[in-house]
Amino acid sequence: MTLYSFFLHLHSGLRYIVLLLVLLAIVRAWLGWLGKVSYSESHRKLNLFALISVHTQLLIGLVLYFVSPFVTFGSNTMKDATTRYWTVEHLTGMLIAIIFITVGHARSKRGATSAAKHKSIAIFYTLALIIITAVIILSKRALLGMS
Repeated sequence: MTLYSFFLHLHSGLRYIVLLLVLLAIVRAWLGWLGKVSYSESHRKLNLFALISVHTQLLIGLVLYFVSPFVTFGSNTMKDATTRYWTVEHLTGMLIAIIFITVGHARSKRGATSAAKHKSIAIFYTLALIIITAVIILSKRALLGMS
């Protein structure tokens, strides 16, 4: 097993954990916000685990970025759709999604009320999940398949 193969499988497998945690955090945040549920320690921990999982995925993805044969920097990078996707678009889209999750988590920590905390998570994590889903779909690979 090559270094590239190891990190590719790790990155591909971890996406299920990331998607599950982010989706659970989103559902609990929307239910909490709309249902006027008190923001509890279990909410905080789930949101934190979702944040940690996306940052871990980012670190693994950065290693993969530098060992991937699909990432190249040359005169044809932007001309070839596959090379452009893996060199520029995937990284940019996922970074934007991770920024949304990070901002949402930070804002929820500063929220004065339970509603404000739930609202920050609900909005920012939902935006991040939309971006993550769109970027995965743009890869022309299965959203839930191993790559």
